[in-house]
Amino acid sequence: MNDILTIAGKSYHSRLLVGTGKYQDFAQTQAAIEASGAEIITIAIRRSNIGQNPNEPSLLEILPPSKYTLLPNTAGCYTAEDAVRTLRLARELLDGHSLVKLEVLGDPQSLYPNVIETLAAAKTLVAEGFQVMVYTSDDPIIARQLEDLGCVAIMPLASLIGSGMGILNPWNLQLIMERVQVPVIVDAGVGTASDAAIAMELGCAGVLMNTAIAAAAQPVLMAGAMKQAVEAGRSAYLAGRMPKKLYSASPSSPLAGIISSTRS
Repeated sequence: MNDILTIAGKSYHSRLLVGTGKYQDFAQTQAAIEASGAEIITIAIRRSNIGQNPNEPSLLEILPPSKYTLLPNTAGCYTAEDAVRTLRLARELLDGHSLVKLEVLGDPQSLYPNVIETLAAAKTLVAEGFQVMVYTSDDPIIARQLEDLGCVAIMPLASLIGSGMGILNPWNLQLIMERVQVPVIVDAGVGTASDAAIAMELGCAGVLMNTAIAAAAQPVLMAGAMKQAVEAGRSAYLAGRMPKKLYSASPSSPLAGIISSTRS
């Protein structure tokens, strides 16, 4: 099946995007990412070294830009100013790389997005030539405003970052998908493979996750499970599920031609 995800004019076969935080070491990070089949890898610039600390191991040693699309993100930023500054640094470190993930958080407890600061940062970044994939609330009005500003993908949360609670409001996700034309990618809250499959069955273009894989008892095994879940959910969406019914008297097997017993 030639089913391609296109973001900012570039095509990808995998609809699973993964992060690089919370693993035991670089070896486990690399093994999990390979098992996931992901092509887009998000990196928290404030927490990971991609060259800004020359005396420390760099993620680029195991995640070469020639093999993966690196997606620097602004995890840990609480203002538009900090987010913009962080992504300017990332562009410099990655030789002009323009595809980025914007997230501006509201508080350190919930990690819920601050949509006011997010809108402000998105406006600045788009004006400076960045291709912005943006983490946001599951508000369809905000999603449309972010698309109107020029963001190339809308990334609403399924539930709070790192919660593993799964998709708490599928109806809002569907409202967002009805209102925007750019890819809608679920970001945050996925806990296990069924959550990823549900997101894809709803029609989301992809799923981004980190903790669900890195915090599993066996991260590499979970990465493979997530790969399969995203693929299965996407196939189910494209196939089109049967309608839901309270009950049905229609048997699943045809009745024509069956042998009937008669009393003599």
